[in-house]
Amino acid sequence: MLKFDDVLSAQKRIEKYIYNTPLELSIRLSSESKKVYMKLESQQKLRNFKVRGALSKMTKLTEAERSKGVMAVSSGNHGSGVSYAAHMLGDIKARVYVPETTPDAKLEYIKYYGAEVIQKGLNFDETYEFAMNEMKKYDMIYVDASSDYDVISGSATIALEVLEQCPDIDTLLVPVGGGGLITGIGFAAKHINPKIKVIGLQTSACVALMDSLRDNKCYTDYPSKSSVCDALVGGVGQIPFEMAKDCIDEVLEIGEENIIKHTALLMLNEKIIVEPSSAICISAILEHPALFEGRNTAAIITGGNVGASTLKNIFARAFE
Repeated sequence: MLKFDDVLSAQKRIEKYIYNTPLELSIRLSSESKKVYMKLESQQKLRNFKVRGALSKMTKLTEAERSKGVMAVSSGNHGSGVSYAAHMLGDIKARVYVPETTPDAKLEYIKYYGAEVIQKGLNFDETYEFAMNEMKKYDMIYVDASSDYDVISGSATIALEVLEQCPDIDTLLVPVGGGGLITGIGFAAKHINPKIKVIGLQTSACVALMDSLRDNKCYTDYPSKSSVCDALVGGVGQIPFEMAKDCIDEVLEIGEENIIKHTALLMLNEKIIVEPSSAICISAILEHPALFEGRNTAAIITGGNVGASTLKNIFARAFE
């Protein structure tokens, strides 16, 4: 079971390896009746939040565990975090399994820091199945992207920073993939302020958490449609599922076309490079304005690793 002391401990272990990222007020999304802030994990090391969880997990490994090396399954960002952590903590051997569709912008970080990259499968679930079979061949430590208390503790440090930077925040908007990020943030935020509202966001191409909560069944495998949000597809982790009801107040489904449009608008208006998986936060604010009236909202901008071809496609579709 996760404890708040675990989050505080994770913050101490990882702080020298990461940035305390900015929390910036968006004057275009704010008004007299509401304020919207953006927590720019897109400006984190490796341009995504995943490095927090990878470092939290790997800084707790024993020398014997480090000597075995680590392996991970990722749509890209988690893999870069694991590769970076392995390098920074003493050249730990790392194997990262990614889908064949993983953007080059994410692959570059994984390879640069020395991890061995194995591309297999057309989507995350196919890659995960292949990697689990591969685990039988290698005696390595598995660093789960979401269903691991140490990884979740690392992600939860984002909430500590947000509420230190602006204690008046009363609403958190968090993109949802495997569920580790939102449950970590929700757990820590609600410990500090039990009244804070935590809203999860899922692309219509993959509503795994929404269906899991509706059916009271954890869909660790989930049939996802083609999506511009590569970080938000696939099943839900068992631990995040078990934590979700205590950490999340609401989950919204956001349409792909709006996410594409708002990714372009966010870049043009806010002058920050974001992945569509992050721009989903802006879509929620613009699609559901009544939810944010009279509130101080922090949108977690989870990453900025977007390739040239994806950018070209986004702008073409956003303004066609």
